[in-house]
Amino acid sequence: MSGGFVGAVAAEWTKLWTVRGAYLCLVASVLLMGVFTFYYGAIARINDHAVQPVGNAPVAATVLVQFVVVVLAMTTVTSEYATTGVRATLLWVPVRHRVQLAKAVVTGVVTFVAGVLLGVLGTAVAWASFDGYATFDAGSALGQVLLLGAYLALVAVLTVGVSFALRAPAGVLTVLFLLLYGVPTMLVGLGGNTLLTVNDYLPHGAGTHAILADDAPYPAPVGFLIVTGWAAVGHLTGRQVLRRRDV
Repeated sequence: MSGGFVGAVAAEWTKLWTVRGAYLCLVASVLLMGVFTFYYGAIARINDHAVQPVGNAPVAATVLVQFVVVVLAMTTVTSEYATTGVRATLLWVPVRHRVQLAKAVVTGVVTFVAGVLLGVLGTAVAWASFDGYATFDAGSALGQVLLLGAYLALVAVLTVGVSFALRAPAGVLTVLFLLLYGVPTMLVGLGGNTLLTVNDYLPHGAGTHAILADDAPYPAPVGFLIVTGWAAVGHLTGRQVLRRRDV
């Protein structure tokens, strides 16, 4: 296939939008964001919680929405292994790491844009649901929705890497469920300074700190760098497996 990396990106873009799964994932993410943020605001209002920034609602919703991103990014890889279509892909783009990078770029861009739009939707729904129990600052809200999109994009890159490393949907979902939700939930549930500190350095904990800009236990940019580090580790792991293993 001619066109180098640009051609590889174009091919991955075309493949993404020619299957129904991408559209179903986007619809599911809209529904999850809308329902979760409405519920979040309603609970705060009903229980007479203290007034809080409206952006807290869509940030909290990422605990669910991120798994729609995982499914979207995962299927761009695992579906090709399941149908042996990956052999044709690697024939068209024989530089293997270029294929992985193209998938990461395409899914990352799509989920960034989707994440920003979901953040706007969640903010609007939560504002109506809070009914006076939230504050709104345009600058802070804009920063949060952009960072929310960036966080979901990094989750997509991480997922593509893990998918190339494990290749099987069950394995990918298990690893990412544990990393993004299972282990953090266990650590928070058990409590204690040590376990809570460990959670702060896992992807979702670090991403939440970065988006909320709460500067605890580290400055917000550090939280974003931690998530970037996790995405880089996933990407490099997938690249090594793709280089060394037959398809």
